[in-house]
Parts: sequence; structure tokens; C-alpha cells
Amino acid sequence: MTEQAATNLFSRISATISDPQAPLIHQSDGTIITYGDMLKRSAQFANVLVGLGVQPGDRVAVQVEKSIDALFLYLGCVRAGGVFLPLNTGYRDKELAYFIGDATPRVFVCSPDRKIALDELIRTNNVAHLETLADGAGSLADKADEADTTFSTIERRDDDLAAILYTSGTTGRSKGAMLSHDNLASNSLMLSDYWQFTKKDVLIHALPIFHTHGLFVASNITMLAGASMIFHKSFNLDDVLAALPRATAMMGVPTFYVRLLSSPDLDHDLVRHMRLFISGSAPLSPEVHKEFEKRTGHTILERYGMTETNMNTSNPYDGERRPGTVGFALPGVEVRICDQATGKPVKNGDVGMLEIRGPNVFKGYWQMPEKTAEEFRDDGFFISGDLARVDEDGYIAIVGRDKDLIISGGFNVYPAEVENAIDAIDGIAEVAVIGVPHADFGEGVTAIVVAANDNAPDADEIIRHLSADMAKYKVPKKVFFTDALPRNKMGKIQKNQLREEYRNTYVDS
Repeated sequence: MTEQAATNLFSRISATISDPQAPLIHQSDGTIITYGDMLKRSAQFANVLVGLGVQPGDRVAVQVEKSIDALFLYLGCVRAGGVFLPLNTGYRDKELAYFIGDATPRVFVCSPDRKIALDELIRTNNVAHLETLADGAGSLADKADEADTTFSTIERRDDDLAAILYTSGTTGRSKGAMLSHDNLASNSLMLSDYWQFTKKDVLIHALPIFHTHGLFVASNITMLAGASMIFHKSFNLDDVLAALPRATAMMGVPTFYVRLLSSPDLDHDLVRHMRLFISGSAPLSPEVHKEFEKRTGHTILERYGMTETNMNTSNPYDGERRPGTVGFALPGVEVRICDQATGKPVKNGDVGMLEIRGPNVFKGYWQMPEKTAEEFRDDGFFISGDLARVDEDGYIAIVGRDKDLIISGGFNVYPAEVENAIDAIDGIAEVAVIGVPHADFGEGVTAIVVAANDNAPDADEIIRHLSADMAKYKVPKKVFFTDALPRNKMGKIQKNQLREEYRNTYVDS
């Protein structure tokens, strides 16, 4: 066996296991699942998939609720040389029809209660097998229970596909990001070292596992470090508060930290055993960042990643973690900020398009060679679609998605700048700034605000406050209040939904 051939992601994970009896997962009932248990159960799933005809490169699509078996199915698929395709549990049948038709999986795995509803969809798309799985139950689990607990991991090359993750598709047809074994392994190994994970770490895992954050970052880092995790099906405030004294690290989305701050139980004493809190998948409010540090003594480490690249930048583990920024390029990852029109780097302080190159960057979009070519520069840099700036100390700040850029009266308005200014006003819990059609200005800058308490300023006060320090074209023309901002399961504010809801705001202007 050549060194290159032994680069299956699972081979790298299994190579780090020095003690099969070491804990991998701490369950809520106090039982422990060991690394040896993982080796056996993932082998059972690998054997079942091979028995269903899965060949190296075949896709295995999975839309199930989070469970330990779902995690081990991912590992079994990788061991068998299959391409794992996790699907958001919120996707509807029409969306599933697109993913199935595009990815042409050999096996589709769903929750048992969805089998009858999906049967016709699966048959009409010529999927060979429809299986079910739910927390140790379902047809796939039953077959795994009877399968051999040993399996010789299939050899794969660095650039062979390990997974396909579909982007959200908020600006059109969803795209399947093709991630190789080395894309996933190299990024997780580097992050494990950069964030100083060891066998002693216990990670609170309350993220979904249909997304890169929970599946590839949290899970892969834990296993490659030989660490363990407290595995929650979802974020439940009481459960996470109870887990904090037993854990050393947590990865979450900003919503997790907002909810933790809502509890009077969160204090220095509760988190004295913790060494690291990490936030990602959506921007973290500077106010949440500061309040969390005040309450706990811990500074949240914010980082930046994408479906197509996993992690690209991070605030330092040792050093200042600056609110409102995502830190510096990670070791081995190159980032640059370029003018969108010319493709040339901009000077520090100017806003431009963030571009990325490194072993973490995906192979391209599934079945979309033209789209793939559009998204890469000739020198191999991936055009992220995120607008950013670098400050004088080298810290990178994401100022918004290209598609979220507001052009009002011919001037560019970056939503993050306005949002940060509103966030800094006392009495504001959170805010989203969007652009909606305006007859005179093209787009009208509009703020949707959630008040923190009854003492929150009204719309006129917010506008007056901003007008004192901000160019007039950046100041929202209107401010609306709402009880909550729409978010997806990863905590990202759904600005496309807000733009649709408020699109007639200036019809009579």
C-alpha cells in the first residue's frame, strides 16, 4: 500500500486511536461510547453499504435527525469509499427532488416516519435503495446490527471525494460543493493543533450534523485529537448549562451564546473548567462578545468558514480575540481581499472580495463545470462571495455577502457596518440591515430590529443616533421592530426572507 493510497479520511482518524477503550461520546444517561465502539459500529454500516452495492464514489444521501448512529453512518460511508451527502432535515419534498435528481445517490436514508411519503420520489428518481435510520432504529440500523464488526477501510486518494454539501441556494439553484478526503482531513488536523485540542478535551456538541460546522469541524476535530464529546441532539439551554462543568470546549453559533446569556446561572464559576468557546456560521454581535466575557471571564473565539472551504480564518488562541473580526488566515491557508472589478488586491481598510486558496478549498461544484470555473481565479484562488476588510493590525472583518451589498443612490452600503452601529445602542438585542427597492435611490437602507427590553429606543431615536456619526446614505431610511429575526438551523439570519417581507416598504416613496 502506498502512502498516497492510505489517505482515506477514516484511516487518518483510526490512526490516532491509541486506546480503543478511551471515551468518544458521553451520553445524557451517563453511558459512554468508546472509540472501539465507534470502530465496530462504523464497520457495520460500511459492510451494509457495500452489501447495498455502494462502490467507491457512489453517493449516499442522508436526511435524518441527529443521532450517534447518524454520525457513525457518516464514518461508515467514508470507510466504504462512498461520498456522504447530508441533507438539512428541514428540506421539503420539492427540494429533495432536486438534490436526488442532481446527485443521483445509490442509497437514500431517511427517518422511518418519512419512508412512505418519500417512496414514490425515490422510485421515480431511480435510487436503488431507500433505508431508514433513527437513533438506533430503522431498517439500516437493523441491518447494521447483523453485520460484521470488522471492515478493511477502502483505499482512497487525497483528492477523491468524501462528501458533497449543498449550498443554501438563496440566490438560485443550489450547488453541491465537492469535498475531498484531504480537504476535510487537512483542515481538521490543522484546526486541532491551532485550537490546541488534546485527548483531555471534552467538547459540548449541540450542533446539527448535516452542516460542515457540526459534522466536519466539531466531529472530525474531536476524533483526530482523540478527545471526547458530550453529544446533544440539539441546543437545549438547560442541558448545555448542566454540561458546562464537565466540558472543556464548546463550538456554537451566535444564537447559542445569546441563549446562554439569557440564563442567570451563567457565571465565572459555572465555566471554570472550560478553556475555549468558539463561534461561527454567522456573525457574532460585538455586544454579545463583550457581555459574554464580562459574565464568564472567557473571550469567545470567532472564526470564519464556508461550505466550500471549511475553516479559513480564526482569531488567535493565544492573543487578542477582537470583537467584530474573524482574525487571521489559518496556517496553510492563503486569503486576500481584491477589488471585484479588477481582481487586484485592495489596500488595508478598503472593502473588497475575500478570496481563498489552500488544501481546504473544495474541488468544485458537482455537475457544474462552468459555475466552478466562474468561481476560481486563474491562480487557483476561490472567490468567496464575502466582502471583507483588513485593519491595520491584520485582523479580517467580514462586512457582508456580495449579494447583501446595498447600493443606495449610487453608494455602496455594507450591512455589517450599520448593524454594528445599531448593536452598540443600549436596548438593542439584535438587528438585520437590508436593501429593498426604492424608486429614487434604487435601494432603501432598512433596519429590522429586535428590542432587548422596554427601554429600547424607538425608530426615530435610532436614526438620530446613527445620523450623528454616519454618512447620510448609510443611515436607514426606516427602522422596523420585530419579536425575532428569521434564522435557519445554523443561526444565520435569512435576509432573503426579510427582503421579500419588506419589499414594498418604499412603493409610495
